[in-house]
Amino acid sequence: MPRWLAEVRRPGKPARALVAGAFALAAATVSAAPKDCAELKAEIEAKIQAQGVVAYTLEVVPAAEANDPNMVVGSCEYGTRKIVYQKNDT
Repeated sequence: MPRWLAEVRRPGKPARALVAGAFALAAATVSAAPKDCAELKAEIEAKIQAQGVVAYTLEVVPAAEANDPNMVVGSCEYGTRKIVYQKNDT
């Protein structure tokens, strides 16, 4: 039997480390779930308003319609939609 297999089959530190690593990977995968566009837009709006900006437009558009990358402030739905910011004149 290969040594690595014997280590996995026998309870001990290497087996615990393997299990802990598997749980960590699973947790990272769950946290990588895409955000809802409305939720992300609300978070971005709160940050913009906290900076004192009052005249702006924030819009969720299909990724293909986001022509100016300097205006994109967020991405949602696995990158298929972008949140575009435009400062308006007061």
